[in-house]
Amino acid sequence: MQLFLGFLLTAVAGWVDAIGFLQLGGLYVSFMSGNSTQIGVGLGKMDLPTLVLPLALVGAFFAGAFVGNLLSLLAGRWCLSAVLGMISCLVGLAFWSFDQGGAIHSPTLILAGAMGAQNSALRRVNGIRTGATYVTGTLFGAGQDLAAAVLGRGPRWRWLLHLLAWASLVAGAAGGAAMYNYASRWSLAIPTAVLVLLSGAIAIRER
Repeated sequence: MQLFLGFLLTAVAGWVDAIGFLQLGGLYVSFMSGNSTQIGVGLGKMDLPTLVLPLALVGAFFAGAFVGNLLSLLAGRWCLSAVLGMISCLVGLAFWSFDQGGAIHSPTLILAGAMGAQNSALRRVNGIRTGATYVTGTLFGAGQDLAAAVLGRGPRWRWLLHLLAWASLVAGAAGGAAMYNYASRWSLAIPTAVLVLLSGAIAIRER
């Protein structure tokens, strides 16, 4: 169950990140390695105006990660529904801001905060990092587990679960990009609805 939930949240992250990438023209709301590289390039070129937005995105992601983990630690057995509720509110707020024709930066900064918080929602399940908004470590884990399986030193098929997490992000990004091209103002409606339903269902289960 938790693996399925993790794959679904990873797909949501891909969907949201694709929308942020298209809206910002090459920056990310969840892939902070890419934004950090942009910061380094801006510093190297001494192009200070280009540093503002990637720095703001990194700061929003960090703030979301802090608040999400703080909420997770304080909420006890309600931690998952509390964090998902927070993420639902943030993505819903970004959706409302897009729909109102708000400034380009405000909804994407909100999304970056939501993606930072999402990484605190789920922990590793049988060695698989689920629900994360980044997959570099997931791909490395797939290669690592495949090497161990070939030598008979680890689970035979666990590397496939890593690749499923990667595929979930790619599939979500494809859906987000397609929806953005079709109706950009409504592109966040689906992840908002998914997150609201998930947080409600998990709250009922935790109760």
